[in-house]
Amino acid sequence: MTFTVSSSSFKDGDYLALTHAGSADHGFGCNGGNKSPHLKWSPGPAGTKSFAVTCYDPDAPTGSGFWHWLVVNIPPDVTELALGAGSPGGALPKGALQTRTDYGFAGYGGPCPPEGDHPHRYLFTVFAVNEVLGVREDTPAAQIGFNLHFKTLAKASIMGLFKR
Repeated sequence: MTFTVSSSSFKDGDYLALTHAGSADHGFGCNGGNKSPHLKWSPGPAGTKSFAVTCYDPDAPTGSGFWHWLVVNIPPDVTELALGAGSPGGALPKGALQTRTDYGFAGYGGPCPPEGDHPHRYLFTVFAVNEVLGVREDTPAAQIGFNLHFKTLAKASIMGLFKR
């Protein structure tokens, strides 16, 4: 079985719209709409107990990349997140939990690379997980990544680009 992810908000390798970029509320000088993109994935393999979604920028000038979004414990019967689901006022599935990003808060924080820098890659990855993770809203991204490393049955990614 192949595990896949797609989006009606952007195609793999395309530029993300300003709608999805970070807002002025986050600092860094961006003025986007900060709406998380729509994501849809195939059902998970046998043994899937939850899904997780992350957005990661490996090109951020930090030495360790930048985590823009982490959602865990999405129920195993859910295979889609609506446009804006991770943004303030968005509707995540019951039981799903957003955890702390590198912006310092839980919830979607859109792209905002340094002005004039090369296009950054934003990797939206969906993980089929073999358990419901015992984490909290303030759990750091590195701990979420550690858990996912050992508890993932399958994963799929789609990449968007953004440049200012």
